[in-house]
Amino acid sequence: MLFKRKCKITFIRHGATINTEENRFFDDENYPAINVNGKEEMEKIAIWVKNKGLKVDKIFSSSALRCEQSARILSSVCKSEFEIIDNLTSRKVGVFSGLTFEEIEQKYPNKLSEFHKNPEEFCPEGGEITLEFNKRVNDIIESIIEQNQGKRLIVVTHGSVIQAVVANALSIPLKDQFKIYIPTGSATQISYFEDFASLVYSAYIPI
Repeated sequence: MLFKRKCKITFIRHGATINTEENRFFDDENYPAINVNGKEEMEKIAIWVKNKGLKVDKIFSSSALRCEQSARILSSVCKSEFEIIDNLTSRKVGVFSGLTFEEIEQKYPNKLSEFHKNPEEFCPEGGEITLEFNKRVNDIIESIIEQNQGKRLIVVTHGSVIQAVVANALSIPLKDQFKIYIPTGSATQISYFEDFASLVYSAYIPI
């Protein structure tokens, strides 16, 4: 083998919730739960993981209710316990939490245009700057990799977290990070090597 792989991680976004289906910004850890569609998404991807024969040494999950519920479905089908990562939370969106794009435009005029002009530094009141968010996420992922050398892992987490790890792996500019599409119930796999990371596939949804 030309390059020795340190770790392979399959990132799975949690199942659908009422907020994801209504395209609402949200960062609440305890709400909402996955809905019927979200449960079906996770059952489908769990069966796909099992039928594909994907070797899984360990499953991790972000601490949000929607992620834990999704990981529990995956864990049950794959017959593997999962471990909670407390600080792998979604990006904090502050006063935008619970609002749709249209509601943000109405309540905070011109804020979305400010975001598009300078997404790296933009931060709604009480929110988190992209630079800080990415550092937090990537520090956690690097720690997981170092503690699980040679293993194949699954991490059930948030769309914003997966956007951050894909952007980091492919050196995508922060201003374009939000363009990475990560639907609920999808799988994104990244192989990590000593000096680089390789995207194997992204936003895969089993048929």
